[in-house]
Amino acid sequence: MRALICKEFGPYENLEVAEVDAPPLGEGFVQVDVKAAGVNFPDILLVEGKYQAQPPFPFIPGTECSGVVSELGKGAAGFKPGDRVIVATMLGGFAEQAVAPAAQVIPIPDVMSFEHAAAFTTIYGTSYHALKQRAKLKPGETVLVLGAAGGVGLATVQLAKAMGAKVIAAASSAEKLEIAREGGADELINYTSEDLKARVREITANKGVDVVYDPVGGDYSEAALRATGWGGRYLVIGFAAGPIPKVPLNLALLNSRDILGVFWGAWAGRNPRENAQNMKELFDLYEAGKIVPHISAAYPLDEFAKAFADIMERRVKGKVILTF
Repeated sequence: MRALICKEFGPYENLEVAEVDAPPLGEGFVQVDVKAAGVNFPDILLVEGKYQAQPPFPFIPGTECSGVVSELGKGAAGFKPGDRVIVATMLGGFAEQAVAPAAQVIPIPDVMSFEHAAAFTTIYGTSYHALKQRAKLKPGETVLVLGAAGGVGLATVQLAKAMGAKVIAAASSAEKLEIAREGGADELINYTSEDLKARVREITANKGVDVVYDPVGGDYSEAALRATGWGGRYLVIGFAAGPIPKVPLNLALLNSRDILGVFWGAWAGRNPRENAQNMKELFDLYEAGKIVPHISAAYPLDEFAKAFADIMERRVKGKVILTF
């Protein structure tokens, strides 16, 4: 099979597309013929050696893909060849075939395309867990979303609206803000030309927001934390801007704010039943038309570098995928 191979940590341009043996099909595992794979910022961190996990070489990156079940290992119950599925796995998604434990394989609705399925699990799984389990978002509350046109940002805009919240979308250009508006945002802030904290205070009549969703980090994090009101919850998702912000901890004391880390993958592994329920609810929202992945671009495997560059240069609006 053809796959994207990482032989050593370094720039993503060093990755190679090569012919390799299909991964072995162990007991309890499912083999899937891949149709599409979602590309995420953590995939780039992984191949650069900057992620929390560092697998042995060589490895095939790719944390999520979609396709058709082709073979079952001994004891792999619940699936049959021909089933349409998502594979949610730490490695192996950027290949013509993927193998994963049956517990990491998720049936997809008949109405969902392979492209949408490949763009679904990571962004919606992360954002729903953040809003539901971590922030405990309630209808009528206000959510500020940074990086609101990116993958998890746009997913959060859609989900927060579906959960009954008012959404303030913040992004770096008018074009990106228009994408967020189409996703359901009630208010828009261009944080390259507007004062983030001042605009939030203006929009909320000086009350501040209840929840901040921050996948960006960098220079806007402290201003966003200061823009939360009494009992506000600040969700730490990631650091797409690069620098990890260092905020004064007295800001947590003031207004009794909570700073909450969100590591969906680790939580899902520890809480498989709750995660399965989350996924069921997410598929229900998809079938109801309340959440829809926005595909910014789709590239064949040989053009993987374009997909990675789109993410690193912050051109992605929604999600970028690889197709097979």
